[in-house]
Amino acid sequence: MDIRQRLAENMRAIRREKGWSQEELADRAGVHRTYISGVERCVRNPTITIVGRIAGALGVKVGEMVD
Repeated sequence: MDIRQRLAENMRAIRREKGWSQEELADRAGVHRTYISGVERCVRNPTITIVGRIAGALGVKVGEMVD
């Protein structure tokens, strides 16, 4: 599985576990809602900085996002 796909699936699963919309996650991570959507659909290639912000918003380590 491609690393972007693992990131997308893990991010979506953790977000849904928390009961958050993409908009809620985007607000907490300080990015635009369409960016979150793009990452979850594997059409965006986020930088490690953005992955870190998303992981921080979700309360997980960056490694958990790509494991």
